Amino acid sequence: MQIVIISGLSGAGKSLAVDAFEDMGYYCIDNLPPPLIKDFITLIKGDKNKLDKVAFVIDIRGGDFLDDFVLYEKALGDRNIDHKLIFLEASKIALLKRYAETRRQHPLAAGRTNAEAIDDEIERLAPIKEMSDIVIDTSDLKNTELAHVLRDFIQDSGQAKPFRFIVQSFGHKYGMPAEADFVFDVRFIPNPFYVEGMRELNGKDEAVREFVFGDEGSEARFFADEVLMMLGRLKPSFEREGKPSVNVAFGCTGGQHRSVAMAVYVADRLREAGENVVLRHREV
Repeated sequence: MQIVIISGLSGAGKSLAVDAFEDMGYYCIDNLPPPLIKDFITLIKGDKNKLDKVAFVIDIRGGDFLDDFVLYEKALGDRNIDHKLIFLEASKIALLKRYAETRRQHPLAAGRTNAEAIDDEIERLAPIKEMSDIVIDTSDLKNTELAHVLRDFIQDSGQAKPFRFIVQSFGHKYGMPAEADFVFDVRFIPNPFYVEGMRELNGKDEAVREFVFGDEGSEARFFADEVLMMLGRLKPSFEREGKPSVNVAFGCTGGQHRSVAMAVYVADRLREAGENVVLRHREV
């Protein structure tokens, strides 16, 4: 039996995670009170229509029962029940924006602001986050990207996880990505935005990429090759420290042309070298 426990901050994407696990064939339960974990597992194990894959959400809505979650989770381990604990979080700014967009209040916001409620929730869920098998920051993840991260985690559990380069583009005027390990500013490259016929294109288009990189001796190509050399030299060090991935971000003004072209170039070269690569364009 495969058991997944989903927890995390309100607004961080737990409902989307449930959708992803249902798509993977899991029987999902939202807001299961922690004291019922053991009884529920006993029930489904004895049922003639036995469930092989189960996922349930436990979060701040569990109220006072949540304080004893560590004991309930430990009981699963004591009974040799294989399970994974996933914790979803997002930056406070991202969470506040999501609440503003949906015009909803935080579950703990009675008589106070959403910001105050988020701070309270972060503190109360800290022990669960600490014991989780994986913590996923959804601040800049699209719905499909979160589903891919969850699917990769489940498929890789119990196996040696391949090192992964996450390469992304972004626009400086929208803020730098908080999760990036390396941030490179490519605003030194002439901007295709001001070239007739290129404003409506982006860095994935061949015309923009040719403009950005030019001939073999261009500064953009030299810069990209230097970054690739550095990443190749540092990869063994990251692996020795147990880091499963490195997030490399390239930023230009709006995140449409130069940064996208640079991210595509670097991702392509890494793939050609046999690396496992995830490519993201935050603003495109």
